[in-house]
Amino acid sequence: MQVVQMTPVVSYGNAIGNDILALNSILVKNGYSTDIYVESISMDPRLPQGLVKHIDEYVDCSEDIILFHFSIGTSLIEKVKEFKAKIVAIYHNVTPSHFWKTYDQHMEHACASAIENAKRLADITDFCLADSEYNKNDLRKLGFNCPIEVLPVLIAFEDYSAEPNESILKRYDSDGYTNILFTGRIAPNKKQEDIILAFYYYKNYINLKSRLFLVGDYGEWDIYGRKLKDYVQCLGLWDVYFTGHVSFNEMLAYYRIADVFLCLSEHEGFCVPLVEAMYFGVPIIAYDSSAVGETLGGSGLLLAEKDPKIVAEVIHKVVSDEDIRTKMIYNEKLRLKDFAGEKVGRDFLTILSKIVG
Repeated sequence: MQVVQMTPVVSYGNAIGNDILALNSILVKNGYSTDIYVESISMDPRLPQGLVKHIDEYVDCSEDIILFHFSIGTSLIEKVKEFKAKIVAIYHNVTPSHFWKTYDQHMEHACASAIENAKRLADITDFCLADSEYNKNDLRKLGFNCPIEVLPVLIAFEDYSAEPNESILKRYDSDGYTNILFTGRIAPNKKQEDIILAFYYYKNYINLKSRLFLVGDYGEWDIYGRKLKDYVQCLGLWDVYFTGHVSFNEMLAYYRIADVFLCLSEHEGFCVPLVEAMYFGVPIIAYDSSAVGETLGGSGLLLAEKDPKIVAEVIHKVVSDEDIRTKMIYNEKLRLKDFAGEKVGRDFLTILSKIVG
């Protein structure tokens, strides 16, 4: 018997790719025969050579368990449906297609297609893992009637002890400026425009010595990304930094210099950056949407609305009131224990034993 993982592609550094690699490590350490199979092999040199194999190399066996990671439309589902192995869907959520409607027709179609694919996957799935209760409810709406367990994304926190980028620390840390941070790909569901507008009020009416870092990848011809930059110019703003794709050490540095983590996203199936901010002791202010409140679990400061003036005042309160900051960071550290690698790993093995049994 093998316990294998399948997904369209494994990318080093994103939440799903890191989850797959972490689960692979746990499977190996606990004596399971395991492999990772994909539809398209990434050429990223950071992936260990030979770790990821093409789906055509997989030899189907009825005794195997396939952990199928799902978040986007893929023809891989048609192959998975033909396998005799037991199918376990690991659902990372699908961004609703309407967010992409005016920005990217390809992404709009891909997200809509992913929902239809999920409905077809429901018929052949024996068991599901969902990153959150929010995702679990999504699966029920999509027609998954099999047993579903909630298991948070497995995060390799040991990697975060690496040295942060020194030049970023020297340039932006300890100069009297308030650094506001959001990490996550530049995408319309993340609502970076709302963050920009809140920063506009904070900088112009409360604290001139402030900066906003939007750390996340976007394409050169990305319409949404270009509109965000135009919006910054239209507002006459400065000190707004679009970093694009950054290295892991650069990302660590941005968390190190951050005074506040601001998330105004309208759709998250889990939101790993919230947990990363907890790890680095950055006070979190977040809009209560989708799985955001669930991931915060009573920590951070959850907003019921996104009025930019109110958000700006909340930022000021969190930055200027030491007691509030201390309490927020304390509560975030408590919540962080629920995502400890040892705990999530044990929970995964317990669930896997049920599936094997």
